[in-house]
Amino acid sequence: MEFDKTRPAALAEQMTALRVSIQKTRLALQATRYEFPTGAIEGLSQTESALDRITKAIGETETQFRHMLALTDIGKVVNSTLEIDEVLRIVMDNIVGLSRAERGFLMLKDENGNLVPNVARNWEKESINSTEAAVSRTVIQKVVETGEAILTTNAQEDPRLSGQESIIAFNLRSILCVPLKVKNDLIGVIYADNRIRSGIFTETERDLLSAFANQAAVAIDNARLFSSLKKTLAEVTALKNLMENVFASITSGVITTDVQEQVTLANRAAESILGRAAADLLGHNLDEALAAVSEGIRPHIASVRQTDSAVMDLEFSPTLPTRGHVDWRFNLSPLKDESKKTQGIAIVLDDLTERKHLEAQRKLFERMVSPAVINQLDPNKLQLGGKRAEITTIFADIRGFTTFSEKQSPEKLVAILNRYLAAMAEAVLAQEGTIDKFMGDAIMAWFNAPIPQPDHTLRAVRAALAIRASVENLYTELPPEAHLAFGAGIHTGEAVLGLIGTEKRLEYTAISDSVNTAKRIQENSARNQILLSRDAYERVKDQVNVNPVVPMSVKGKTQPLEVYELVGLKRR
Repeated sequence: MEFDKTRPAALAEQMTALRVSIQKTRLALQATRYEFPTGAIEGLSQTESALDRITKAIGETETQFRHMLALTDIGKVVNSTLEIDEVLRIVMDNIVGLSRAERGFLMLKDENGNLVPNVARNWEKESINSTEAAVSRTVIQKVVETGEAILTTNAQEDPRLSGQESIIAFNLRSILCVPLKVKNDLIGVIYADNRIRSGIFTETERDLLSAFANQAAVAIDNARLFSSLKKTLAEVTALKNLMENVFASITSGVITTDVQEQVTLANRAAESILGRAAADLLGHNLDEALAAVSEGIRPHIASVRQTDSAVMDLEFSPTLPTRGHVDWRFNLSPLKDESKKTQGIAIVLDDLTERKHLEAQRKLFERMVSPAVINQLDPNKLQLGGKRAEITTIFADIRGFTTFSEKQSPEKLVAILNRYLAAMAEAVLAQEGTIDKFMGDAIMAWFNAPIPQPDHTLRAVRAALAIRASVENLYTELPPEAHLAFGAGIHTGEAVLGLIGTEKRLEYTAISDSVNTAKRIQENSARNQILLSRDAYERVKDQVNVNPVVPMSVKGKTQPLEVYELVGLKRR
């Protein structure tokens, strides 16, 4: 007979067949009347017994062989993936089957150090619900305390477990529990039992379960590390995405360089401000990236590198081929890593072009309207159309300017005119008046709009007196031929004020007959004379000194106008 040595089971089968064949031979010989040599039958009996022992030994070897194969397969499964839950379910099914257990539990410590079931399976390869998960906490606690496996073939009779209510209440019999350890730290246990049969667990199952526990513990630890790594990676990725979004949304340009001054990073704002794509900036020398200002900014970059300190609020006004004149502000600082070691330079770039333009416009507007008035205006509420309001209007012009202009060059003429107009404008703005317009050598302004001023007529009077004083001061600075006179008219009445024009060209102005009246009074004033209409005078008569003037007939009026010459303010 040729034996199959490929696996113990086949060898055991062949040994059994041989033993049966010898037994049949022995029985057949005993049934004959032939006398065999002494010891022949006994030899067959001994051979039969020897084969029986060999068969049992081979059977044990077969069991160990199956366990080894199972452990190898378990190792393959455990090490095949880091998604531990499904792996442990498969492995627990194998353990339950190999150990002939009724149930198997894998328990792990939670964040509070309590053991909780992670996998619970029965012999039918089904998950066990919580109502069927009653186990011996005594056995588990002993394993946790000692760190050693516990095997009991009959818990009901085991003196180590006598008197334990859970053993009796749950009718627990065969129990096997082994620790799960990672570097001598207990992280959980594997628990298997059988509530029906006693004596089903042996040291073989204990050793098998302990071997599996060693592999499972490593797999669980790896899975936990992997899970922690995934969580950390997800958090880092989320933070990176957030930082990139924040970085991209920053309106200031941000540029970083390495120690060789090669550009390593440039956000969208930097691309927009410099008018260059990131591909044309990254990896290029900083001088090339900032070519428009490289000559001026180079000494400051050298200073940052030498002193390892920041340089702030550098302003440059280069001219770009695509944008023309621009205004930029730079802040330079050392770029440091977590160990505070300088790894390059960080540059924050702000485009001030639009802001400078708006500031210039505001300054121009402030020369026409009092800054105090501007600060109270709400641009969001401005709209085309007018609103009726009572205002005090003042017109003032330069007398003799036409004759003077005939003898002067255009440049000198404009310079002199601007001196007089500036003196009149400053006087109006000092009283928080609104300058409507300059009309050649004349100025039109009003008070009490757009911001109410209860003393608007008195403000107009003070502005007119200041104009007269300013003109007299100019006489001390200008040559005699440039000593020009002025005339002013003041009237109080209703007008429609608002934005007139289109969305592309707006003018904030006042329109009414009262405005025309003020203009007519100014046109009929004498040299360096300030005239008040009756309506204006009635509002300030207790505060001003005046001289009576003969009523004057003016264009557009059917009745003469009562007017008063303003002399000055009364002393108090």
